[in-house]
Amino acid sequence: MAIVVVGGSGRGAGKTSFVRGLIAALPEYRWNAVKITHHVHGERKRFWEETEPGEGTDTARYLAAGAQRAFLVTAGDERLPIGEIRAALGSDANVIFESNRIVGVLDPNLCIGVIGGSDNEIKPSFESFLERADALVIVAARGIRDLHLPQSGAKVFQLAHCGRVSAEMLDWLRLRLDSPRIAERA
Repeated sequence: MAIVVVGGSGRGAGKTSFVRGLIAALPEYRWNAVKITHHVHGERKRFWEETEPGEGTDTARYLAAGAQRAFLVTAGDERLPIGEIRAALGSDANVIFESNRIVGVLDPNLCIGVIGGSDNEIKPSFESFLERADALVIVAARGIRDLHLPQSGAKVFQLAHCGRVSAEMLDWLRLRLDSPRIAERA
């Protein structure tokens, strides 16, 4: 089982597009996708499974990209329902989480940060996410020289679009996802 976390520098960074791109580019992993948010997105339930693919919600977009299952977790400042998430997903599922704060309660195999959005503001939850980041994704139009990030030892990938994962990044991801470290955790 592989656990990948995709976090972002702020709202509109491109996290959902990137998650969709990963799901579509790596179908052999039969991903389950979980979006964790502070904001209510249509459903009033704290933990909810999307069942219809489409373009109306981020979780529907995950299914449209090829995710096996998609969940929305709404958790303001309260604790994340990790036990409920694990019970729903099972122990043998490959999972992509879209969240900065999940790394505080879960030990993922890979952490990928997406840099983007309309402002240069880095939200505090992303600053702590950077300490765990294995890779950073930057949309080519933004440019690396424009960034003012805390020091990170993460590999940097510059993509033309968040939804189009480069061949170089796919090779890097497959190498890590197929590593013995991930197999041992399953």
